[in-house]
Amino acid sequence: MAKRGVIIVAGGSGRRMGSALPKQFMMLGGMPVLARTINTFSEALPSADLVVVLPEEHIALWHNLASRFDIAAHRCVAGGKERFHSVLRGLEALNDDVEYVAVHDGVRALVSKKLIVRAALAVEEHDAVIPVVDVVDSYRRITEQGSETFPRSELRIVQTPQMFSAELLRRAYKQEYNPSFTDDASVVEAAGAAITLIDGERRNLKLTTPDDMSWAEWLLSREE
Repeated sequence: MAKRGVIIVAGGSGRRMGSALPKQFMMLGGMPVLARTINTFSEALPSADLVVVLPEEHIALWHNLASRFDIAAHRCVAGGKERFHSVLRGLEALNDDVEYVAVHDGVRALVSKKLIVRAALAVEEHDAVIPVVDVVDSYRRITEQGSETFPRSELRIVQTPQMFSAELLRRAYKQEYNPSFTDDASVVEAAGAAITLIDGERRNLKLTTPDDMSWAEWLLSREE
Protein backbone atom coordinates (compact mmCIF):
# COMPACT_ATOMS: atom_id res chain seq x y z
CA MET A 1 0.00 0.00 0.00
CA ALA A 2 1.27 3.47 -0.87
CA LYS A 3 2.60 5.51 2.04
CA ARG A 4 0.77 8.79 2.43
CA GLY A 5 1.39 12.05 4.18
CA VAL A 6 -1.12 14.71 5.17
CA ILE A 7 -0.30 18.39 5.72
CA ILE A 8 -3.09 20.30 7.44
CA VAL A 9 -2.49 24.04 7.21
CA ALA A 10 -4.13 25.96 10.06
CA GLY A 11 -2.85 29.51 10.06
CA GLY A 12 -6.10 31.50 10.39
CA SER A 13 -6.38 34.41 12.80
CA GLY A 14 -10.16 34.63 13.25
CA ARG A 15 -10.29 38.25 12.06
CA ARG A 16 -13.11 37.72 9.55
CA MET A 17 -14.80 35.44 12.05
CA GLY A 18 -14.92 38.38 14.47
CA SER A 19 -13.33 36.27 17.18
CA ALA A 20 -10.28 36.72 19.40
CA LEU A 21 -9.83 32.95 19.18
CA PRO A 22 -8.28 31.65 15.92
CA LYS A 23 -11.05 30.09 13.87
CA GLN A 24 -9.38 26.66 13.72
CA PHE A 25 -9.72 26.45 17.51
CA MET A 26 -13.39 27.47 17.68
CA MET A 27 -15.94 24.85 18.68
CA LEU A 28 -18.01 23.08 16.04
CA GLY A 29 -20.44 20.41 17.18
CA GLY A 30 -18.74 20.15 20.56
CA MET A 31 -15.20 19.78 19.20
CA PRO A 32 -12.55 22.23 17.92
CA VAL A 33 -12.71 22.77 14.17
CA LEU A 34 -9.13 21.58 13.71
CA ALA A 35 -9.78 18.44 15.75
CA ARG A 36 -12.62 17.47 13.42
CA THR A 37 -10.37 17.92 10.41
CA ILE A 38 -7.55 15.85 11.91
CA ASN A 39 -9.86 13.01 12.94
CA THR A 40 -11.55 12.81 9.54
CA PHE A 41 -8.20 12.42 7.78
CA SER A 42 -7.01 9.88 10.32
CA GLU A 43 -10.14 7.79 9.75
CA ALA A 44 -9.96 8.08 5.95
CA LEU A 45 -6.19 7.43 5.72
CA PRO A 46 -5.42 5.58 8.96
CA SER A 47 -1.74 4.92 8.27
CA ALA A 48 -0.89 8.40 6.99
CA ASP A 49 1.86 10.55 8.48
CA LEU A 50 -0.13 13.57 9.70
CA VAL A 51 1.47 17.00 10.19
CA VAL A 52 -0.38 20.12 11.34
CA VAL A 53 1.15 23.50 10.48
CA LEU A 54 0.31 26.31 12.91
CA PRO A 55 1.65 29.78 13.61
CA GLU A 56 4.43 29.32 16.14
CA GLU A 57 2.60 31.43 18.73
CA HIS A 58 -0.46 29.14 18.52
CA ILE A 59 1.25 25.77 19.04
CA ALA A 60 1.20 25.85 22.86
CA LEU A 61 -2.44 26.96 22.81
CA TRP A 62 -3.32 24.06 20.50
CA HIS A 63 -1.51 21.49 22.66
CA ASN A 64 -3.41 22.74 25.69
CA LEU A 65 -6.76 22.63 23.87
CA ALA A 66 -6.11 19.29 22.17
CA SER A 67 -5.35 17.59 25.49
CA ARG A 68 -9.03 17.94 26.41
CA PHE A 69 -10.35 16.01 23.40
CA ASP A 70 -9.92 12.63 21.73
CA ILE A 71 -7.82 13.62 18.73
CA ALA A 72 -5.86 11.33 16.39
CA ALA A 73 -2.07 11.29 16.59
CA HIS A 74 -0.37 14.14 14.75
CA ARG A 75 2.72 16.34 14.87
CA CYS A 76 2.77 20.14 14.91
CA VAL A 77 5.28 22.37 13.15
CA ALA A 78 5.55 26.15 12.98
CA GLY A 79 4.42 27.78 9.76
CA GLY A 80 6.06 30.54 7.74
CA LYS A 81 5.24 34.02 6.49
CA GLU A 82 3.01 32.92 3.61
CA ARG A 83 0.98 29.76 3.03
CA PHE A 84 3.69 28.66 0.57
CA HIS A 85 6.30 28.70 3.33
CA SER A 86 3.96 26.91 5.75
CA VAL A 87 3.34 24.06 3.30
CA LEU A 88 7.07 23.84 2.66
CA ARG A 89 7.71 23.40 6.37
CA GLY A 90 5.03 20.74 6.50
CA LEU A 91 6.69 18.93 3.60
CA GLU A 92 10.04 19.05 5.36
CA ALA A 93 8.45 17.50 8.46
CA LEU A 94 6.92 14.52 6.63
CA ASN A 95 8.63 11.15 6.69
CA ASP A 96 11.01 10.64 3.77
CA ASP A 97 9.26 7.46 2.61
CA VAL A 98 5.92 9.18 1.93
CA GLU A 99 4.84 8.58 -1.68
CA TYR A 100 1.73 10.80 -1.91
CA VAL A 101 0.87 13.98 -0.04
CA ALA A 102 -2.48 15.58 0.73
CA VAL A 103 -2.58 19.28 1.62
CA HIS A 104 -5.74 20.49 3.32
CA ASP A 105 -7.08 23.68 4.88
CA GLY A 106 -7.54 23.09 8.60
CA VAL A 107 -10.84 24.97 8.64
CA ARG A 108 -12.46 22.75 6.00
CA ALA A 109 -13.74 20.59 8.83
CA LEU A 110 -16.74 19.16 6.96
CA VAL A 111 -14.69 17.38 4.31
CA SER A 112 -15.94 13.80 3.97
CA LYS A 113 -13.92 10.62 4.24
CA LYS A 114 -15.39 9.68 0.86
CA LEU A 115 -13.84 12.71 -0.87
CA ILE A 116 -10.47 12.10 0.80
CA VAL A 117 -10.42 8.48 -0.34
CA ARG A 118 -11.52 9.38 -3.90
CA ALA A 119 -8.71 11.92 -4.16
CA ALA A 120 -6.21 9.45 -2.68
CA LEU A 121 -7.10 6.88 -5.33
CA ALA A 122 -7.10 9.42 -8.18
CA VAL A 123 -3.64 10.78 -7.35
CA GLU A 124 -2.10 7.34 -7.83
CA GLU A 125 -3.10 7.63 -11.49
CA HIS A 126 -2.72 11.36 -12.16
CA ASP A 127 0.01 12.68 -9.77
CA ALA A 128 -1.74 16.04 -9.17
CA VAL A 129 -5.42 16.07 -8.21
CA ILE A 130 -7.67 18.82 -6.83
CA PRO A 131 -11.40 18.81 -5.99
CA VAL A 132 -13.59 21.48 -7.55
CA VAL A 133 -17.27 22.39 -7.65
CA ASP A 134 -19.29 24.14 -10.33
CA VAL A 135 -19.98 27.86 -10.09
CA VAL A 136 -23.69 28.64 -9.69
CA ASP A 137 -23.60 32.45 -9.47
CA SER A 138 -23.21 34.82 -12.38
CA TYR A 139 -19.88 36.64 -12.67
CA ARG A 140 -18.70 39.89 -14.19
CA ARG A 141 -15.12 40.78 -15.04
CA ILE A 142 -13.93 44.32 -14.30
CA THR A 143 -12.50 46.05 -17.38
CA GLU A 144 -11.18 49.53 -18.19
CA GLN A 145 -14.55 50.27 -19.78
CA GLY A 146 -16.54 49.06 -16.77
CA SER A 147 -17.42 45.40 -16.59
CA GLU A 148 -18.50 42.49 -18.75
CA THR A 149 -20.12 39.12 -18.30
CA PHE A 150 -17.75 36.23 -17.72
CA PRO A 151 -19.08 32.76 -18.61
CA ARG A 152 -19.42 30.71 -15.45
CA SER A 153 -19.07 27.51 -17.50
CA GLU A 154 -15.34 28.34 -17.68
CA LEU A 155 -14.94 28.63 -13.90
CA ARG A 156 -14.65 26.16 -11.03
CA ILE A 157 -14.39 26.73 -7.28
CA VAL A 158 -11.23 25.07 -5.95
CA GLN A 159 -11.23 23.13 -2.70
CA THR A 160 -8.86 20.97 -0.68
CA PRO A 161 -7.58 18.32 -0.06
CA GLN A 162 -5.23 18.75 -2.99
CA MET A 163 -3.15 15.62 -3.51
CA PHE A 164 0.15 15.09 -5.29
CA SER A 165 2.91 12.59 -5.70
CA ALA A 166 5.46 13.45 -3.04
CA GLU A 167 8.25 13.66 -5.60
CA LEU A 168 6.32 16.17 -7.71
CA LEU A 169 5.28 18.32 -4.74
CA ARG A 170 8.77 18.43 -3.26
CA ARG A 171 10.21 19.41 -6.63
CA ALA A 172 7.61 22.14 -7.07
CA TYR A 173 8.33 23.61 -3.66
CA LYS A 174 11.98 24.12 -4.56
CA GLN A 175 10.82 27.15 -6.55
CA GLU A 176 11.15 30.64 -5.17
CA TYR A 177 7.95 32.02 -3.66
CA ASN A 178 5.73 33.95 -6.06
CA PRO A 179 2.68 36.00 -4.97
CA SER A 180 0.70 34.29 -7.74
CA PHE A 181 0.84 31.04 -5.75
CA THR A 182 -2.67 30.93 -4.29
CA ASP A 183 -2.75 27.21 -3.53
CA ASP A 184 -0.62 24.10 -3.98
CA ALA A 185 -2.00 23.43 -7.45
CA SER A 186 -0.69 26.81 -8.63
CA VAL A 187 2.77 25.95 -7.26
CA VAL A 188 2.77 22.56 -8.97
CA GLU A 189 1.42 24.02 -12.23
CA ALA A 190 4.20 26.62 -12.25
CA ALA A 191 6.66 23.73 -12.08
CA GLY A 192 5.24 22.40 -15.35
CA ALA A 193 2.84 19.71 -14.14
CA ALA A 194 -0.74 19.19 -15.31
CA ILE A 195 -3.60 19.32 -12.79
CA THR A 196 -6.45 16.83 -12.82
CA LEU A 197 -9.86 17.97 -11.52
CA ILE A 198 -12.22 15.74 -9.56
CA ASP A 199 -15.66 16.48 -8.15
CA GLY A 200 -15.58 18.26 -4.81
CA GLU A 201 -18.40 18.69 -2.30
CA ARG A 202 -20.68 21.65 -1.62
CA ARG A 203 -20.51 20.98 2.11
CA ASN A 204 -16.69 21.14 2.09
CA LEU A 205 -16.81 24.76 3.28
CA LYS A 206 -13.83 26.86 4.22
CA LEU A 207 -15.10 28.21 7.54
CA THR A 208 -14.34 31.92 7.41
CA THR A 209 -17.31 33.92 8.74
CA PRO A 210 -19.91 33.52 11.52
CA ASP A 211 -22.47 32.58 8.85
CA ASP A 212 -20.19 29.74 7.74
CA MET A 213 -20.08 28.42 11.30
CA SER A 214 -23.86 28.59 11.64
CA TRP A 215 -24.29 26.73 8.36
CA ALA A 216 -21.77 24.09 9.43
CA GLU A 217 -23.52 23.58 12.77
CA TRP A 218 -26.81 23.09 10.90
CA LEU A 219 -25.24 20.55 8.55
CA LEU A 220 -23.86 18.59 11.50
CA SER A 221 -27.25 18.68 13.25
CA ARG A 222 -28.79 17.05 10.17
CA GLU A 223 -26.46 14.09 10.64
CA GLU A 224 -27.55 13.39 14.21
